[in-house]
Amino acid sequence: MKKKKLSPEALYKLFIYVAMITLAISIIVPVAWVFMASVKENAEFYGNPWTLPQSLNWSNFIEAFQEANMGTYMWNSVLVTALALVILLAVALPAAYVLSRFKFKGSRFFKTLIRSGLFVNISFIVVPIFLMLLEWDDTLRLAMGSGFFLNNRFVLALVYAATALPFTIFLLSSYFETLPHDFEEAAHMDGAGYFKTMTVVMIPMAKPSIITVILFNFLAFWNEYILALTLMPGANKTLPVGLINLMAAERAAANYGRLYAGMVIVMLPTLVLYILVQKQLTQGMTAGGVKG
Repeated sequence: MKKKKLSPEALYKLFIYVAMITLAISIIVPVAWVFMASVKENAEFYGNPWTLPQSLNWSNFIEAFQEANMGTYMWNSVLVTALALVILLAVALPAAYVLSRFKFKGSRFFKTLIRSGLFVNISFIVVPIFLMLLEWDDTLRLAMGSGFFLNNRFVLALVYAATALPFTIFLLSSYFETLPHDFEEAAHMDGAGYFKTMTVVMIPMAKPSIITVILFNFLAFWNEYILALTLMPGANKTLPVGLINLMAAERAAANYGRLYAGMVIVMLPTLVLYILVQKQLTQGMTAGGVKG
């Protein structure tokens, strides 16, 4: 009896399934292990690392918030991330709408300039940004006796928003370009101006793309470390910087439960946000590639 050979299409599907299952396992297992380790007692870490916790030790989270100051770090991250997203959308939405729907003198130059910003790695410009703000701070101290630009959560949020503008404007512009002009023409016939047309008609239609932008930039701002470490040398540390300090302290003290509880505190908001907007994220990532 001859064995039936798999067709190339079936082999391809099998390869895709195996690759996706392997990728899912490689992501789920470490995340689940961190969650499991965050509720263990210290003595349980010296045995088999894959054993389930004997009891749910929620005191690790309480100690991380109270004694390790993770609550303050988390509030700083929430404030900086929210401010950065508000500033970013307030600038990027009008800019993307104008660049995608109108042609004017210099529009091609601005589009090229924004696209070139996609190739600038934030790691390469941290030192120039720090030196510039430090010089402004020194000048301000000489004039007024106190600084403003360093260790300031609003300034950090402003820097975050500025560095995310090229990607955000590019993504939103690509989506705006797919929308038909009929809606704008109907709005103009009803007497709506350009600003009202943008805010009432076009921005609501771009909701999937806006949600995609919010999620990507939320992840970038929430997990950002280099700028936060450089521009916030004082007490106003964000959560990733606070987590590094917590890791150093708890590793030396062999308090692993509190260490992994801090990791969960950092990961949990991003996981919850992704689960909530997963459907809109998929729509926003695929719709921009279809021309209307």
